[in-house]
Amino acid sequence: MSTIALLIFPLLMAFAASSDLLTMRISNKLVLLLVASFFVVAIAINLPLQQFAMHVLCALAVLAVAFGLFALGWIGGGDAKLAAATTLWLGFGLALPYLVYTALFGGVLTLLILVLRRVPLTPFLARYRWLERLHDSKQGIPYGIAMAVAGLMTYSHSAIFLHLTA
Repeated sequence: MSTIALLIFPLLMAFAASSDLLTMRISNKLVLLLVASFFVVAIAINLPLQQFAMHVLCALAVLAVAFGLFALGWIGGGDAKLAAATTLWLGFGLALPYLVYTALFGGVLTLLILVLRRVPLTPFLARYRWLERLHDSKQGIPYGIAMAVAGLMTYSHSAIFLHLTA
């Protein structure tokens, strides 16, 4: 059980990154699975109630701020939900490092995609719809990739990870 519990978060984050890259969407089902799996794992490892509540409070705070950013058109709705679901796993202690990593990786990702968009897409590569979409300057940036990498960078310091590997 502990190996499965340990791998749930990384696998779901990898799926979120690949989904955003290939479709420019982060599924509500994926976010709900991330949230539900946190509750299952937290209960399975007997995460103390106070710590459990702080994780939930952290996720709700991030969700409120992220939806404000979504309302302003600065981030996508899937990104807002993914950020909240990720911080549910990480808690307040890792929320700031996660958000800083997300910003840094997101900046690098954005610059790389902007450079890519200045180079003509060859007909061979243009046949792949996801590459064509990624190359289209009218499309956004699949920020879920940066969010997933940042989540994976911080996960090994989380209370859940530390409990499962103790």
